Amino acid sequence: MALIPFDTLVLFMTAALALNLTPGPDMLFCLGSGVSRGPKAGIAAALGVSAGAMVHTAAAAFGLAGLLMASPTLFEIIRWVGAAYLVWLAWTTWRAPPLIPHQQNPHGKPVTGHLFLRGAVTNILNPKVAIFFVAFLPHFIDPARGSVVVQALILGTLMNMSGTVVNALVGAGAGGLGQRLAQNPIAPRLLNRFSATIFLGLAVRLGLLSRA
Repeated sequence: MALIPFDTLVLFMTAALALNLTPGPDMLFCLGSGVSRGPKAGIAAALGVSAGAMVHTAAAAFGLAGLLMASPTLFEIIRWVGAAYLVWLAWTTWRAPPLIPHQQNPHGKPVTGHLFLRGAVTNILNPKVAIFFVAFLPHFIDPARGSVVVQALILGTLMNMSGTVVNALVGAGAGGLGQRLAQNPIAPRLLNRFSATIFLGLAVRLGLLSRA
């Protein structure tokens, strides 16, 4: 007996792809990163978001996210820490000197590495993602077919792979646009402003979200 039936996988991946194609904070983060720093930066942001999503997948699989859903205090703490982090990103991006895509930052570290970390932290600090995994995955898990943890890890990983492909395509496509705009002497600074506005908007969205 298969751990997860084929028809269940098809239904799950169809639903996952539909959800991943819906614009949300992760996609906007990759879009802003790609526009302001180039295709590689957009892909790095997508991979960072993917790393954060794997943390949520593991948490859901092992039941840790259930504690978050049951604890209003813990939810509020993580929500406001995440919102504050995004505000800090918006502020530093707004004030940062314009960079050409693929350029090194002033400290000599690759910009893509910073965006990978930012993507991971932004995703991890969004408690709504954890609750989403807890609410979505159980519909496709059958305890009679084996380990619930293994099934959750498989489904969460497949959904994450689908989301990573979508976000990477968005980030890389936006990066191509950003490179063309960067040829204008004014555009790079405007791109920083654009990214900062996206980060601030995500912070507001995270601050206003509810547990429902």
